[in-house]
Amino acid sequence: MHHLLTRREMIKILGTAGLGIAGLPLLSIAMQESSMRTRPIPSTGEELPVVGLGTWIQFDVGTSEAERAPLRKVLQLMAEKGGKVIDSSPMYGNSEEVIGDLTTELGIADRFFYATKVWTSGRERGIRQMQASMRKMRRDTIDLMQVHNLLDWKNHLETLKEWKRQGKVRYIGVTHHTASSHSRLQDIVESEDIDFVQFNYSIRERHAERGLLDAARENGVAVIINEPYEGGSLFRAVRGMEVPGWAADFDINSWGQFFLKFILSHPAVTCVIPGTSDPEHLVDNMGAGYGRLPDDAIRRKMVQFMEDL
Repeated sequence: MHHLLTRREMIKILGTAGLGIAGLPLLSIAMQESSMRTRPIPSTGEELPVVGLGTWIQFDVGTSEAERAPLRKVLQLMAEKGGKVIDSSPMYGNSEEVIGDLTTELGIADRFFYATKVWTSGRERGIRQMQASMRKMRRDTIDLMQVHNLLDWKNHLETLKEWKRQGKVRYIGVTHHTASSHSRLQDIVESEDIDFVQFNYSIRERHAERGLLDAARENGVAVIINEPYEGGSLFRAVRGMEVPGWAADFDINSWGQFFLKFILSHPAVTCVIPGTSDPEHLVDNMGAGYGRLPDDAIRRKMVQFMEDL
């Protein structure tokens, strides 16, 4: 709940100034840049906007207008603010289908970079699941197919390599969401021909700095970061506190941007995917992709700030 209150308080302040949602991007990016920062996918050089969207829980909804209306607005605003990567999985209930339905309804389906996953055991089951994901997301080609949580990863990577050669997927990768998996992910990054690796990393959970982030950079593997807010616990940690004034020097105007810009300031990170179903939060998240990023000295200062709480 505090996650909502913290941001809503900021939105309320904007509203009193006559800005509202439309004015939030102006505050978030301070007009420093006209488009979101991008980083290249190492295997091809294709540029990818640095802030995307996670869909676990938030997009697992039914068909009612009440459930889907805010998600439709989230996707519309994401496209307007320069976001591109939408990450999903068969594990996320109806999320893939909701993404396919809403992006098609909005007429902006081709403006996104679709990432989803295979999450089952066995080659044939994996193939059937990935085919179902493509149908649900209404894509003839998936931009990025990942092996979710390394489940039967050797089997699925063989399929994905073949699918990539056939043009069914553009990029392939592996994922996990716990620090205990980082050593296995690093082994795969260093030994397999993959394009992406996705894992958890945040200002307080920096285990990936012990080797995984450097390994991805050295081996030319793009990095997608999940769990950037540690399930919302970062917002609870700063409850009732103002963002430190020195953060404004790096175009940080909210706690969400504080946490996201710390992640994005690591040179190995390609994209971060905070999840949300709230249009106001989406705009705030996208704002982290604009303006200046912390340097090494400020990164250390940010970490110390959180450790001193």
